[in-house]
Amino acid sequence: MTLRHFKIFVSVCDNMNMTAAAEALFMSQSAISQAIAELEKHYDNRLFERLSRKLYLTHAGERLLSYARHMIGMNEDIEKAMKTLQESGSIRLGASVTIGANVLPKLVSDYKKSNPKTKIEVFESNTEQIESRILHDQTDVALVEGETVSPDIISVPFMEDELILICSSKHRFADLAVIEAHELEKEDFIIREKGSGTRKTAEDVLAVHNLSWRASWTCNNADTIKMAVAEGLGISIISKRAVTNEVRSGMLCMKEIKGIRFERKFKIVFHKNKYLTEQMKDFIKLCSEGQYC
Repeated sequence: MTLRHFKIFVSVCDNMNMTAAAEALFMSQSAISQAIAELEKHYDNRLFERLSRKLYLTHAGERLLSYARHMIGMNEDIEKAMKTLQESGSIRLGASVTIGANVLPKLVSDYKKSNPKTKIEVFESNTEQIESRILHDQTDVALVEGETVSPDIISVPFMEDELILICSSKHRFADLAVIEAHELEKEDFIIREKGSGTRKTAEDVLAVHNLSWRASWTCNNADTIKMAVAEGLGISIISKRAVTNEVRSGMLCMKEIKGIRFERKFKIVFHKNKYLTEQMKDFIKLCSEGQYC
């Protein structure tokens, strides 16, 4: 089977429609159908179920899709590696939100001092979306707060982080030195969206202590959380790094919860089959040196 067959197969999987795949690849529908038929004949497996004029991946199709994506990705990596020899190179970085706001700018700035010609592209989102981008070869290396689930991703801890409880200066918690854990169950929480590493850490720790909680506001960035909490609309659990200035100014109060700590590690993540260029290795090394903790 050729790389052409795999590209056609992936396009059909992404679109789940022969016509749409043909349009995306600027090919005829008959050529698309023929390529899929050749794949099914070669591997002696049905790759799609065709029910009511709709396509559904079979188990064999799902297995082949994983291999096909990596074949295409490896080919692209080869092309990149050959083209970037003797050149400055580029890195497509991913970062989950807390890291993107509080850690990555300093890292990239320091990296650019010794690699001024390397092109850096950054995509910021939650851990779940960053993981998906790595699996689809849309991101080379990423720094995330949460846990990745795919066995195809290598995860290397590089920095300690702590989450803390925040409230407004007018909240009933503001004058208390320590908050009793059960008091949290009476409060409205302003918290990150599902897929966020910050939310997952908070959920897991509260669950360990058998504490229930209710979300009154869900959002995908720390700035909204801080403003809403400052206005007295609820409390939140957020990275200590993200609220240093607001606590110092008195806009927010940082509180200890009796018997509970929210600790985690930031991770460097990349695909296990990823070809790491020298530029990528240098960036990973910089992250691992520990001076940014």
